[in-house]
Amino acid sequence: MSKKLSSLSNLSQRIIVGVLGAVVFVGGIYYGEWTYFLLFLGLTLLGIHEFYTLVGVQGMRPNKPLGLLVGGVLFASVFLVQKQIMPYELLYLSLPLLFLVFIVEMYRKKPQPFTNVAFTIMGVVYVAGPFALLHLLGYLHGEYSWQPILGLMLLIWAADTGAYIAGKNFGKHKLFERISPGKTWEGWIGGTVLAILVGYVMSQFFIDLEVYQWVGMAVLVAVFGVLGDLAESMLKRSLGVKDSGTLLPGHGGILDRFDSLLMAIPFIVAFLEIF
Repeated sequence: MSKKLSSLSNLSQRIIVGVLGAVVFVGGIYYGEWTYFLLFLGLTLLGIHEFYTLVGVQGMRPNKPLGLLVGGVLFASVFLVQKQIMPYELLYLSLPLLFLVFIVEMYRKKPQPFTNVAFTIMGVVYVAGPFALLHLLGYLHGEYSWQPILGLMLLIWAADTGAYIAGKNFGKHKLFERISPGKTWEGWIGGTVLAILVGYVMSQFFIDLEVYQWVGMAVLVAVFGVLGDLAESMLKRSLGVKDSGTLLPGHGGILDRFDSLLMAIPFIVAFLEIF
């Protein structure tokens, strides 16, 4: 399958992988809470592993096994708390588990322990943190609901699509040329408009949230989604790499595909919890 995909054009690869990915995500989120859990647990672990592999390009040696363990435990613990299977007090165990990174590093005998510890923790915070917060969105009203999670995914896709169409046809003024020469203000406006329209339309069918909440989510996606994309591009440029990985033909890696979502989730959860 991968060999056949590699023989296709980049656009064909993007379309095929995008369609297959959409089917998997819509099905996993909609079918039930455990398929949603397994889907995003897999993304969490793959994303952390990809992050550690990426920073390894510059000779950093993050503690992959411990980072994956901490990230997986954090993701699973928040889910179990939201499902009321585990008391929330046990979440405090994540703190000493995280600080084990410092202790274990003393016995690894790797060069640059300062940066190794920093990047180990950063991988957990950057990937597992937002995906763990996603549970709060799914359990916003106590019981699992696929609507806020799937709706967020649709808003991300709408913003990306609107930005691509508007940027390709009208893009002239660079948004942040130093980091991402291809992005334009016109593209960002197009993505924002389409995201808000999709958010409003969804509010008529996805009734778990109010109209203002869907529109507010759309605005936050439009702003922080593109900032997440730019932040990941900044990190990649500092390492001298084009893609974070090769897992998704035509799209790059997990971090390339979900950088907007990772940045948007904390702001959206804060917005919905407060307002």
